[in-house]
Amino acid sequence: MTPAAPGDRIVVQAVRVGGPECDGEVLEARGPGGTAPYLVRWSDTGHVSLLYPGPDAVIHTAAGVEHQRAEA
Repeated sequence: MTPAAPGDRIVVQAVRVGGPECDGEVLEARGPGGTAPYLVRWSDTGHVSLLYPGPDAVIHTAAGVEHQRAEA
């Protein structure tokens, strides 16, 4: 499982072809060692929610490193 930190960006790929991607800012990692679940503020709505990311999620760290979740 990829750790995340406050300030990292998370992008969830579209569910269907042509659908929108969802992206947001990680506000908090609530799991041990920076793992999920993540508290995320979504960029399109400003809504804050708890996210357990699936294999369709990519984390962009504040340092500019991209991590894709491993298939479970």
